Amino acid sequence: MISLIIVVEVNPDQVDKFITYLTEEAADAIANEPGCRDFVISQSVTEHHVFTLAEFYDDEAALEEHRKTPHFLLFQERVSKYALIMNKREVVTGNVIFPSARKLRA
Repeated sequence: MISLIIVVEVNPDQVDKFITYLTEEAADAIANEPGCRDFVISQSVTEHHVFTLAEFYDDEAALEEHRKTPHFLLFQERVSKYALIMNKREVVTGNVIFPSARKLRA
């Protein structure tokens, strides 16, 4: 299983729109992608426009399939159209050590 951790700064005027669109994207990924094990969204307690996304996939192929789905492409279109993201601070892809895949959504 692999993880994808992304930290983004959102345009402060677009935080509500970003949350709406991102939660739609996450819900669709969890509901419709067998290879998506979990999709967690966190908002900073000190900087309300900073978000951390933690996504978990069976493997690299499942992540690549995610990037081709209509809901992912729609989210990317909305990010561009409304200039939602000001800066990606960090993107890290890693192999999950703990918990095992059995502990995440099956």
